[in-house]
Amino acid sequence: MSKELKNKPLVEAIFEMRWKLQGGPTGPQIDPHYKLFLGRLYDRLLPDYPEHEQLPTANVPDEIAGHIVQHRFRVGAGSWPLIQIGPGIFTVNSATDYSWMPFRKRVIASIDKFYEAHPKVSDLTVSHMILRYIDAVSFDFTKNNVYDFLREYLKMGVSFPDNLFSSTGVEAKPANFTWQTSFNCQSPNGLISIRFATAHKDNTPVLVWETIVETIGKDLPELPVHFCKWLDAAHKITDDWFFKMIEGELERRFSGA
Repeated sequence: MSKELKNKPLVEAIFEMRWKLQGGPTGPQIDPHYKLFLGRLYDRLLPDYPEHEQLPTANVPDEIAGHIVQHRFRVGAGSWPLIQIGPGIFTVNSATDYSWMPFRKRVIASIDKFYEAHPKVSDLTVSHMILRYIDAVSFDFTKNNVYDFLREYLKMGVSFPDNLFSSTGVEAKPANFTWQTSFNCQSPNGLISIRFATAHKDNTPVLVWETIVETIGKDLPELPVHFCKWLDAAHKITDDWFFKMIEGELERRFSGA
């Protein structure tokens, strides 16, 4: 089970599932079951997610609306967690309310309702499943070197040759920073990616990092039969990486020690 952190740096936890649309490679691609599916899903979500928001993207023509979120279902007005849906895309999102076991239960229940509501499961071909965690930690990258922070607090070595800056008039401290890398993984089959970027949150400079597990195409498990196994494996590796990276000062800070 994931450790609980008093001052967790989590911005958002997201489960996302995408499925193939119908249409030619050069013509419009649509989900022919979407409108009926949306109504049936709404009925099933209403007891737990009574606040429905129709997003401006709901007015986008069907021919170009593929994989664009159009509707949002919340547990309460302006509250988290929430569920989002559009043609070919379904997400479950959590923020400050996040704790792994309730989130796991919520995602599994939402997938059960998803398959119950779909009017023709035989036409449904899932193409992507993604578990993404977005974290942020206060760090003034305008004054300090992000490379030093990564090395000291997250055990990552990133550097450029000193001679790029010597006598060139170029400051060695990055003005901003974006970095991403991906690795093949076997449990679950797919990729695990780490992404870092400097940004601002509530007008405060921060370092944002994302931990993402993605399984696509032929690597996907049989669904919905083996969905729980995939979700648990995706969480296990993201959780393991997160706590190994923050071990030490950041873990003490996030624990409130």
